[in-house]
Amino acid sequence: MAEKKKLHARVGPRAGRKTRKEYLDIDTKQRKKQECPYCGGSAKRKSTGVFECKKCGAKFTAGAYTVERK
Repeated sequence: MAEKKKLHARVGPRAGRKTRKEYLDIDTKQRKKQECPYCGGSAKRKSTGVFECKKCGAKFTAGAYTVERK
């Protein structure tokens, strides 16, 4: 039998497969290292759309989950 990929334990089975998959995609993207547009250092997400660079200390806004803007 083929091995099933576990989607996300936080959401639970009642959320549905599609919702859990979308949540997993967003969650992995937002937890990756983000690049600071000012110095190229590592930026960390503080809250929705607010990021802070660890290297230069700059606070800036961007997308809700990632630094890249669409």
